[in-house]
Amino acid sequence: MGRNTRKRRSSMATKAVAASAALALGGGGLIWANFYASAHESDSGRNATKAAGSAAQVATISCPDVGQKLTNVPNGARQGVATELANLDKQITEAYTRLASTRQAQANDSGFVQNAIVGPLKSKRTATIDRIRINIQRAGGQFNSSLSQLAGCTTQTTNQTNAGEGGQDNGGQNDDGQQNGGGQNNDGQQGDNGQQGNGGQQGNGGQQGNGGQGGNGPVAADFVDITKVQGNAQLGVGQNGLAANGRSGSRGTFTTNCGTNGNDNHNTDNVIVAPGVTNGAHHLHDYVGNQSNDAFASDQELAAAETSCRNQGDKSSYFWPVLRLQDGTQDFDQNNDGGGKEGNVGRILQPVQVQLKFVGNKRGKVVAMPTALRIITGDAKAFVNGNANANVNWSCTGFENKVQLKDKYPICPQGSQVVRTTAFQSCWDGQNIDSANHRTHVSFVRADGTCANGFKAIPQLQVRLVYNVPAPKIQNGQVVNPYAVDSFPENLHKPITDHNDFINFFSPNLMNKMVNCINTGRKCT
Repeated sequence: MGRNTRKRRSSMATKAVAASAALALGGGGLIWANFYASAHESDSGRNATKAAGSAAQVATISCPDVGQKLTNVPNGARQGVATELANLDKQITEAYTRLASTRQAQANDSGFVQNAIVGPLKSKRTATIDRIRINIQRAGGQFNSSLSQLAGCTTQTTNQTNAGEGGQDNGGQNDDGQQNGGGQNNDGQQGDNGQQGNGGQQGNGGQQGNGGQGGNGPVAADFVDITKVQGNAQLGVGQNGLAANGRSGSRGTFTTNCGTNGNDNHNTDNVIVAPGVTNGAHHLHDYVGNQSNDAFASDQELAAAETSCRNQGDKSSYFWPVLRLQDGTQDFDQNNDGGGKEGNVGRILQPVQVQLKFVGNKRGKVVAMPTALRIITGDAKAFVNGNANANVNWSCTGFENKVQLKDKYPICPQGSQVVRTTAFQSCWDGQNIDSANHRTHVSFVRADGTCANGFKAIPQLQVRLVYNVPAPKIQNGQVVNPYAVDSFPENLHKPITDHNDFINFFSPNLMNKMVNCINTGRKCT
């Protein structure tokens, strides 16, 4: 299979498939009509699952994130370690695929999952973590032996994955005094057609299994009617998106226009976390700005690339997981790695608006970002990792200054559009363009707007994405025509896994203009 890359969509890419309960996609499993189905499940397996009735079935695999625990990897070991971390992701993906395709065996043998999937996965992970140790020690580094204890994985049942999500802390990380979410508990929210907030599992044939067109989500419990959510916004946002940080300090803004990915620049790589690894993300990204970003792009190639930005001095790369409408439609990657083969199915939705704005610090001036600075915000694995690095805001136009959701997708009223908003880390350690876990070289400001640990304030990137999305419907505890972000397959397309990536390739002159605009309180483009 070739690399999962697209620059232009073919004329056949969005042809709708006849939506019937028996219709299968070329490599992606059954259409949404059968909510028990996994992306790769056989008919006999589905029948066995149905026969199991309401008994909880294993829905996904949860493995400790080794990469998040790495804090000091010598430069000479970084490529080898990145490759092994990508192998860990691939092993989890393969184990999840096996989990989804063996429902018959699981129904017949209560020990099958542990003996045939989780146990062998631990053995593979043990060997991979040991190779990480060897890479680090060969390069003269110190290996934290406690990482070897992260080889074992656990499973989550359908009930565990669908219930209790609304109880997660929506306070999130504090970014320039602005909170993510606001502590909203969405459990028990009453949605359309009497949807129950606690997983949407109703006695009269309510949704079980993992749902979604690809068989691995989303489910009814992942959605909420935004008109029925109590106001919780603490982002300082208005109708036009995120505002500057406070009324003092560096109050200017710099906005760059890089389009909406109208040329369909997509791939399933991630050059930040998995350089040199094809399909390192296991899900598809939208790219705007830099047009050469793939797993094999060097800093030199990125610096010399073409850009979709109106100001040609901005060759930065801005990328995020695509949003798909799961309405029974195939897209170009239905049979590809990272696409339909890994449960990322449905019609890719192009944003109708992409706002890329840099703002200042409410306590003082900002300094220039270094060339090739990498920032990841949010966590693509937040559903299994927990909320420590989650940074998600979902809303609807007309509601952004009222409701910001973290663990729910909004169902917007007629005439309102879905909005994804992200505020990046805005403190930098002053030395490094990246770090071993791709996080510790940058941080969020403290509540008072200052940077901790001697970090320097840099312009804060704020990304606002707006989409025309037909509103899903909740019928009898099931979601019809849902939408969802692409995700690692085991993270079940949960809204909390949304994330955003940035690599700075502003020219020095344009970066200096940005900093000057922000520090002098002007609005520049």
